[in-house]
Amino acid sequence: MSVTVERTSEGIAVLTFSAPPVNLYSLELHDKLDRALDEVEADLPRALLVRADGKIVSGGVDVAQFHAQKTQADTQVLYDRMLELPNRIEALDVPTFFAAHALTLTWAFEVAVACDIILASQKAKFGLVERVIGLTPTMGGTQRLAARAGVGRAKEFVFSGELYDAETLERWNVVNRVLPVDGFDDAVLDVVRQVAVGPTRAFGAAKQILRHFEAGGVPQANAHTTRIAAELFATDDLQNGMESFLRDGPGKASFTGR
Repeated sequence: MSVTVERTSEGIAVLTFSAPPVNLYSLELHDKLDRALDEVEADLPRALLVRADGKIVSGGVDVAQFHAQKTQADTQVLYDRMLELPNRIEALDVPTFFAAHALTLTWAFEVAVACDIILASQKAKFGLVERVIGLTPTMGGTQRLAARAGVGRAKEFVFSGELYDAETLERWNVVNRVLPVDGFDDAVLDVVRQVAVGPTRAFGAAKQILRHFEAGGVPQANAHTTRIAAELFATDDLQNGMESFLRDGPGKASFTGR
């Protein structure tokens, strides 16, 4: 079992988790993911890519850890702990991507919808299958799916417990882009690079505004937009970007993420 963080020359942090044979969620894996995210937060990249090693992204959760709980209170403590993972990823003020190369169930799907952009291969399938043990998703997948696809689709997804292919979830606005199986990893990095070389702080500002929108709609977002945008005034990227635009025209600026 391992979780690694590798950094590219473009400032991309690639977080890869591996828990053979099928990447089940466990508290041990969560601890390793936390340490990896500590590393990411200590030196924020220009973009974060979350991916899995193995034939599938994840076959779900180690159900034994649920069954081991003795009381309702203990169970909620476990669920509270589990919810911390997607919440932590969602809170990052840099663009975040999830690469789904194959089957992506339960916790991994819930992490995916906590990321900004989901990139899926043509053979990827997704599911929240907690119904098979009489449970509902506990890591925010239901509500984050509803935010992307609507309440009706979220109910269908959770109630059915069926597997949905990448093309269907792209149509639902859950998956952002479906990529060919051949060359998937390289294609994913190409997409991430296009964002990583952009004005990272401005992207973080957009994420802050959208959090206000999710919490309180357009009125709440409007109440915070000008302050958040004005805070970009002192960034190198904005000042250099404006100078480049006036000097050389649009599309010529290079950004450093500062």
